[in-house]
Amino acid sequence: ILPCKLALINVGGDCYTFPWSTLEEFPLTRLGQLCHCSSPDDIAQLCDDYDEARREFFFDRSSMAFRVILNFLAAGKLRLLRQVCAVSLSDELNYWGIDPVHMERCCRRKLLSRVEEVGEKKRNEEERRQKRLALQSPLAQEKGYIWLMSRQLQEIVENPHSGWLGKIFACFSVVMIAVTVISLCISTMPDHDNRGKCSEKCRNIFIVETVCVAWFSMEFLLRFLQAQRKLQFVRNPLNIIDVIAILPYYISLVVDSEDESEEAELNGSAGRGYLDKLGLILRVMRALRILYVMRLARHSLGLQTLGLTIQRSMREFGLLLLFLCVAVALFSPLVHLAEKEFTKNKPTGPHSFSSIPASYWWAIISMTTVGYGDMVPHSIPGQVVAFSSILSGILIMAFPATSIFHVFSRSYHELKREHEMICKEERAATLDAKEDAQRVLERHSFS
Repeated sequence: ILPCKLALINVGGDCYTFPWSTLEEFPLTRLGQLCHCSSPDDIAQLCDDYDEARREFFFDRSSMAFRVILNFLAAGKLRLLRQVCAVSLSDELNYWGIDPVHMERCCRRKLLSRVEEVGEKKRNEEERRQKRLALQSPLAQEKGYIWLMSRQLQEIVENPHSGWLGKIFACFSVVMIAVTVISLCISTMPDHDNRGKCSEKCRNIFIVETVCVAWFSMEFLLRFLQAQRKLQFVRNPLNIIDVIAILPYYISLVVDSEDESEEAELNGSAGRGYLDKLGLILRVMRALRILYVMRLARHSLGLQTLGLTIQRSMREFGLLLLFLCVAVALFSPLVHLAEKEFTKNKPTGPHSFSSIPASYWWAIISMTTVGYGDMVPHSIPGQVVAFSSILSGILIMAFPATSIFHVFSRSYHELKREHEMICKEERAATLDAKEDAQRVLERHSFS
């Protein structure tokens, strides 16, 4: 049925002609399967229309995306064009039967990352749609006022934009976080009234900490009880941070009680060593209270943007760390050799270039333009190496900065649009749920 040597393909109104022999090299693709068609029915299963007079195959697909496919069939190179949407190209590749493995590595990484972002956004939209349907379902309406109050409590705890109660709840959580951080800072200040016993300041800090931990525990339990998917709730990174920040308080209460009982029983150097280790563990656990600061990411769009930027820019941060490690490994031996050979008669101190590992610290703080000044090269060759390392550090730090900035800007605008859309949808869903609940209550009152 295909006697011509040239294939005439019409994609979205644009016609393309190329030899059938080219398609025989890709038998698994949709176009390659046309070579083996023996009847019009076989052709109809692969294309949208077929003109027998002109022997023209018509495909109702994107002509711009097909140019990428055509370039792959002709030259064997699959690249992502700037004017082609990555998600649309992914759909086109699936339609034409071409594996993205043939794409260049940089283009494939960009394509897959964009497809994953869109897929995650669709899943979030589907979850919000299911939530709205649950609010508007007849079963939910029959549950009436109590069920509606439960849903409103979940919105207040989870979403600061759900109303004035949600904003008050979020503001109070932020205030409690600030109080916790301030009390942690005050607890590290020297207490002159402490003579081996808990002073008035110690008791006040303990009361403040107890109130804050009680609030955080109540908030965590409310959110856990209102969560529909408990396993997904536990796997959330922010919820894991909450658990790590809350648990040390309760563990410290148990350890303090055991410490008092065992202090009277243990005597000697072995007992003091055990108590020292126990006290170190207790201080480390109390220092973990600083993780409460991470809870601000629930209420701050900027911190959410920062976390999303770090997640999307892991490759850039990896390259930055690689460049820095290579440069440090290069300049540390050079400055050590220069200072060792040209400053032999000068006395050496604890902050001298006594070895290559000791020079690593100097190279790191110099290349990151921190410059504490604790280690300074005195010889002319050492200063030349220092100048080179500082200049290289500035260039290395600037290389991935542009890419990270663009990722940050794009992530911020995406999250801002998503938050605005969520607020509009949730307000509409809440109003609809209130109206439905009101109608249900009116029907019950009439009945």
